[in-house]
Amino acid sequence: MSLSSLNITLFFTGYGPPSALNYGVFVISLVVYLTTVLANVTLMLVICLDTSLHKPMYVFLFNLAINGLIGSSAVLPKIMDNLVDDIKDMLYTDCIIQVFCINVYGTCAYVLLTLMAYDRYVSICKPLQYHNIMTPGKVRLLLFIAYFFPICSLGIQVYLTSRLPVCRYTINKLFCDNLAVVNLSCAKNPWADLYGICLVILFIGLPLIFVILSYVRILFVSLKASVSAQKKALKTCTPHLITFINFSLASLFSVIYNRFNFSLSKEVNVFMSVHFILIPPLLHPLIYGIRTKEINNSITKIFRRQIFALGFNLKTEQRCNEALFTTSK
Repeated sequence: MSLSSLNITLFFTGYGPPSALNYGVFVISLVVYLTTVLANVTLMLVICLDTSLHKPMYVFLFNLAINGLIGSSAVLPKIMDNLVDDIKDMLYTDCIIQVFCINVYGTCAYVLLTLMAYDRYVSICKPLQYHNIMTPGKVRLLLFIAYFFPICSLGIQVYLTSRLPVCRYTINKLFCDNLAVVNLSCAKNPWADLYGICLVILFIGLPLIFVILSYVRILFVSLKASVSAQKKALKTCTPHLITFINFSLASLFSVIYNRFNFSLSKEVNVFMSVHFILIPPLLHPLIYGIRTKEINNSITKIFRRQIFALGFNLKTEQRCNEALFTTSK
């Protein structure tokens, strides 16, 4: 990033002037953001506190919740600030950081969902070898790969974007993304464009193919199994399938929004821009909380334990007070 770009201020034109609608959207955004944080933190605490959930699938789910918090926290607070502020602006350096966080969120989420598909594939297709394949060491290695390579690759992409000269200062969106920042430049870098296409193929195209092939294999194995085994496989895979389809659709909406927003109405633009950030981090913990029996049981067990502990403490305190009252007499 050149020194001349450090003090550049960018302005967002996708909000409009402060109005009753803006304040209403602010309240909705605040409720959604707080619910997202609460749902993801609750899921993370449940997985941490219940040792029966210390399994590869839930370790990946724990990291997916962290990733969701990164994505929503990188965008929603600034959107809420711009909704009620007279001047909708952001420093260029902050915009670049936001682009990096959004790209890491989207890419790592896709990689983590791919790892979860791999876990389901091994669990259903190779059940006897599962514990030998999905060892703690291998899980740590897969998580390292899921973060290290996307972060390094996206860091290079954002660096290439930040090196472009800036000659426009308005963004017709609600937040910064890589294409919006590239469009601020009066020069093009074909190598950066080619690099971006390679990243899409590597971190979206290949994982998508892998997930599809994994579920095709799971389907073939399930068709040869008993009815009860088929139901168990369906119950095991349904939360991941719903999550993966939801995130894939959100990513598709984001691509459409980035490429074709000039021909869409403002309301559709707003929906498509926030869907990628707003919906998946909120729905992922809710889907797994509702559809996964183990997490449901863990939540119930933790609440019962807390209620029992609270009741026991109240009874103990009451007995102590009664003893003190009797002694004073």
